[in-house]
Amino acid sequence: MKFLEVIFDLYLPNLMADIVDVGIVNGDIDYIIKIGSWMLLMAALAVICAIVASFLSSKTATGFGRDLRKEIFEKVESFSLEEFDKFGTSSLITRTTNDVNQMQQVVMIMQRMMLRAPLMCIGSIVMAISKDSRLSTIIVVVVPIIAITMFIIGRMGMPLFKIMQEKIDRLNLVLREKLTGIRVIRAFNRVDYEKKRFDDANRDLAETAIKVSRIMSIATPIMMIIMNFTTIAVIWFGGIRIDSGSMQVGDLMAFIQYIMHIMFSLMMFSMMFIMLPRASASAVRIGEVLDSTTHINDPIVPKDKEVKKGKIEFKDVTFSYPGAERPILSNVSFVTKPGEVTAIIGGTGSGKSTLINLIPRFYDVDSGSILFDGVDIRDMTQASLRSKIGIVPQKAFLFSGTIRDNIRMGKEDATEEEIIHAADIAQATEFISGLEDGFDSMVAQGGTNLSGGQKQRLAIARALVRRPELYIFDDSFSALDFKTDAKLRKALKNEIGDSSVIIIAQRISTVMDADQIIVLDDGQVVGKGVHKDLLKTCKVYREIASSQLSEEELLA
Repeated sequence: MKFLEVIFDLYLPNLMADIVDVGIVNGDIDYIIKIGSWMLLMAALAVICAIVASFLSSKTATGFGRDLRKEIFEKVESFSLEEFDKFGTSSLITRTTNDVNQMQQVVMIMQRMMLRAPLMCIGSIVMAISKDSRLSTIIVVVVPIIAITMFIIGRMGMPLFKIMQEKIDRLNLVLREKLTGIRVIRAFNRVDYEKKRFDDANRDLAETAIKVSRIMSIATPIMMIIMNFTTIAVIWFGGIRIDSGSMQVGDLMAFIQYIMHIMFSLMMFSMMFIMLPRASASAVRIGEVLDSTTHINDPIVPKDKEVKKGKIEFKDVTFSYPGAERPILSNVSFVTKPGEVTAIIGGTGSGKSTLINLIPRFYDVDSGSILFDGVDIRDMTQASLRSKIGIVPQKAFLFSGTIRDNIRMGKEDATEEEIIHAADIAQATEFISGLEDGFDSMVAQGGTNLSGGQKQRLAIARALVRRPELYIFDDSFSALDFKTDAKLRKALKNEIGDSSVIIIAQRISTVMDADQIIVLDDGQVVGKGVHKDLLKTCKVYREIASSQLSEEELLA
């Protein structure tokens, strides 16, 4: 389609030149009608080709954007938490949306102009030279001036576009924190401070965008000035050649048309030069995501076992976060057996949640090993490992949709009976039945229309419906009252059967009945045993118990 458009653009000036050389006075009215009809037909075909070309380029560009977003999303899905921490959520959102849009626009412009512009430019130059080679020397002077100007402008704008995308990241970060933390902001009366913080980030982005726009906007007026002066030069020197009899008026008009085509194609190049630097910066940022090395990968030859037991064994596990000065966990060793409840307790920052994050391989250990039914979890596929685990995170997160959909996320093909049973065990049936639509009641984004305790119970039901070999409860009872907590733990004891259970808790009442209690302090195991023994042998555990239980309860 673009090729046909170019042919029409190149052919029409010759037709116009032929018409100028004839006239009504010469009795050429039939010739004019004939050629005019051909011109109208070609113009109509050019319009049709332009519409089809625009449709196809738009369709291709949007398809490219769709596929690129899919590639980024799938790559991000494979990230470990280390890669998430490296890029940041706000930056990943910007790269998936704004940066992809920049690439998509450039692809569309390139399809519409990248082929047409050089063909039109080269064809017009050839046709101009065929009309008058001496007058064509003007082109030799003009084209290098335009090329150098575009190169300088592009070189000045390229670094600023990269900075602008980074400032969009910053703006997204501030906005995201403001929206998700609105309750805290209002509770502490920090609305004015957050407004100023957002205004600063917004103004910083605007100033950079204005600076970039000023630089890139120079291209259009420069092109117009060069185009107009080129037209003046063509008419001036063309008039001299007509006066000397070396050129016909029709040839001059055709030559002017060819010069306009050349300048128009160069203007299209200038438009691409305006967009390419920003798209190039976006392409680099997208490439950083797609080319990033995922630190947690599946083994080439997995050693997954079909036997389902649920035994977890930590062997001298040491782990530190990237960039940390010292390990958060050091030489941690313990065993969780099927049918037993292992509780992990310790002060804030002792490494309890970090330890839990190592089991599903959200992070990989620095040294030591974690065995699942005797197999190192690094020798298992991530999908196989995580299918054996039902985890309730410290922060109960729910997705928009119905209550039934949120519970079924734990097991996609869960039956209605399994969903109701899981809700019963999680002590969620009572509040669900009180809702107007029951299990079909809608959950707002993030579960904002439910209380903390209700969200925790639904998160627990989501893990229970999975019926895995290992249950992990990461401080999942903190929002429950003591009565509900006790009822839930009693129901859990009958439900888990031969599965292993790991509970992280702050309450002594939650862990005191566990088959095994692991006490962490500063990333190390300082106590291991049952409640009564630890009260006698572990100072850290005794201090935690003393802060929560009365003297009579301690002696009981």
